[in-house]
Amino acid sequence: MSDPDGAADPPTPTPPSPSPVPPPPPVEWPEDGVLTRDWVAAFTATLDWCSRRLPPDQLPSILSADFVRRLLLAAAGILHREPNIVRVDPRPDQAVVVVGDVHGQLHDVMFLLRDAGFPSEERIFVFNGDYVDRGAWGLETLLLLLAWKILLPNRVFLLRGNHESKYCTSVYGFEREVMVKYKSQGGQVYRKFLRCFEDLPLASIIAGCVYTAHGGIFRGAVVLPSKRAKRAKKGHKYIASSAEDSTTLKLGSLDELLKARRTVLDPPWEGSNLIPGDVLWSDPSLEKGLSLNKERGIGLLWGPDITQQFLYTNNLKLIIRSHEGPDARDKRHDLLGMDSGYTTDHQVACGKLITLFSAPDYPQFQASDDRYNNSGAYLVLSPPDFATPDFHSFQAVKPRPPANPYYDFEEVIDSDEELNLGAMDTGNLSS
Repeated sequence: MSDPDGAADPPTPTPPSPSPVPPPPPVEWPEDGVLTRDWVAAFTATLDWCSRRLPPDQLPSILSADFVRRLLLAAAGILHREPNIVRVDPRPDQAVVVVGDVHGQLHDVMFLLRDAGFPSEERIFVFNGDYVDRGAWGLETLLLLLAWKILLPNRVFLLRGNHESKYCTSVYGFEREVMVKYKSQGGQVYRKFLRCFEDLPLASIIAGCVYTAHGGIFRGAVVLPSKRAKRAKKGHKYIASSAEDSTTLKLGSLDELLKARRTVLDPPWEGSNLIPGDVLWSDPSLEKGLSLNKERGIGLLWGPDITQQFLYTNNLKLIIRSHEGPDARDKRHDLLGMDSGYTTDHQVACGKLITLFSAPDYPQFQASDDRYNNSGAYLVLSPPDFATPDFHSFQAVKPRPPANPYYDFEEVIDSDEELNLGAMDTGNLSS
């Protein structure tokens, strides 16, 4: 364009290149061990920066192995003191946010926390497990949620999912993620995570009327035959579950769940301590009754009549479970799909059974070009009854930072089926 006198406009100066964003300083654990909201906010920003600008194997330059160890030990000390069923008793001026699987999708978790409103004196969070595996930032995701737990131990509750286990993390990527990011120190860091997994509670009861657990309900405690009644050969373990059929299964009680031993690397699928495996791995069905979950090889299937029995017996109105994303529901034609991040699977006289899944556009790495493009969701329970969920669906944060998978997603099946039960380690780190 020319001016009225015909003189040419001066050339437009080239804008200076934006200066690179400087890296944040290494994160330091507070000398007094006391976290603040400002510390957690800065930690969140650092995790976001690292995920976008730092090669994974350089993460220790910002989050040292010693820092990770300190955070895990602080969190495990709190979690270890909590019972198998945590009681969440909100005041009349508080709301409770319930979150399902997040699977290492860090940026979606950061969005969820902002969208729902961060944990506070007025807002309690209950996370239903599966923080790691499949997504590229399982380590960062779990560290962030554990930091919130340390900051607000009575406002943030973290339950165990089936992926918080040695077996699943060895198959679906988290173990390799830790080893890639921490190299020679990876084994030590990974063992600290495993110990923290063992301390995660199994379930919660909210406002006395809502039961939440990752998989769902559970059978009654298995009583092994006495030595006098049945002698096993020396060196052979009596296997309860293999001989058990649907006619002998009975619904478990909350008291039995409170007494179960949760400090196991992998929830047992045989023997007498079967309740943790049921709570973490079971699925609902439209068929009546309790039956063994043969598709997964661990846990149970339960029908609407069992949901009604569980709600009635325990004076509850709602069961909130997670565990099934769009990939799992794609294989189950008896139940609704997971397009919106939640489904109502049973509606009975005493209340409802809801499945809640909080990882949108899941899984992050998918062999097929035809993605599920599902929404994630969280729900809010508000006074006065805390039993009427308000669902909030949301889309994935895009574009995701470039990342490589930590498992062979083209070979490993998407949903947790065909488990290699023999590879499970049902001991604990001290055994």
